[in-house]
Amino acid sequence: MSGTAHPTEPDWIEGLPLPREQTKLVGHADVARELHEAYRSGRMHHAVLLTGPKGIGKATLAFRFARFALSHPDPAAAPPAEGDPLSPVDSRVGGQVSAGAHPNILHLKRPYDEKDKKLKTVLTVDEVRRSVPFFGSSAGGRGYRIAIVDAADDMNPQAANALLKLLEEPPSRAFFLVLSHAPGSLLPTIRSRCRRMPLTPLDADEIDAAVTTLGLSVEEGDKPALAAISEGSVRRACELIESDGLELYRAFQSLTEALPALDRTALHRFAERAGGGRRGDATLGLVADLARGWLSERIRSGLGEPVARLQRY
Repeated sequence: MSGTAHPTEPDWIEGLPLPREQTKLVGHADVARELHEAYRSGRMHHAVLLTGPKGIGKATLAFRFARFALSHPDPAAAPPAEGDPLSPVDSRVGGQVSAGAHPNILHLKRPYDEKDKKLKTVLTVDEVRRSVPFFGSSAGGRGYRIAIVDAADDMNPQAANALLKLLEEPPSRAFFLVLSHAPGSLLPTIRSRCRRMPLTPLDADEIDAAVTTLGLSVEEGDKPALAAISEGSVRRACELIESDGLELYRAFQSLTEALPALDRTALHRFAERAGGGRRGDATLGLVADLARGWLSERIRSGLGEPVARLQRY
């Protein structure tokens, strides 16, 4: 685990590496191979839209591609995909990328507000405009310049229009990696100017491998529950582990399985635990997700009596 991550970053989880610091990607080998072959062919589209649910590895894949491309500035000389596609070779480049200090990478994300001491709620137009001097400079070492938009869903309308202009008139020797959790919310004109590469949620074995790679441990008996409630998201799995989410899940299960009876004492203990978790808002968000998921499942299955019983409280 890195420990160098900072809460001014949108992807920050205490004690865990940021996507740019990740040295291994779990899953998505097909998309990694597609990016690798597109780059080696010399015919890679200037803008790639990486889509899929939040926390499944889109940013990690984007930075992994950036490391590979910047380690091999001549696509024709890049090595073929053998085993691990996009495996970086140049340790100096890898170190610069991990530190957020490579001059040929621009990471566009929700900025940190120094005055309010918190992240802004949107990716602003001023953030996107940072690309003007970035693309106006010469790429070092004959390489490409790579902008990672993380995530495009966070852009306000002004920022979206500014990005669209860049995509319509792309600079030379430049790549845009546009990340989106909900591509349907993007401007159709942005989607149409990108080559879309969808990523899928991780399966149970991949979730297990990913959390192990990050140095987190889960009891064998908890692994099926972690895979189920994380819904294929490594980020969500990590948040569940770090916020004692599996204990909350078990307590929630006990409450719901007892319905239509309701143990008020157990309910109050659950509420106290939910409000006093180590990660505050993240814990409350987990409880809300558990409740929504349970209600949705019961409504879909037509079991109205437990729902009606719960609503009385």
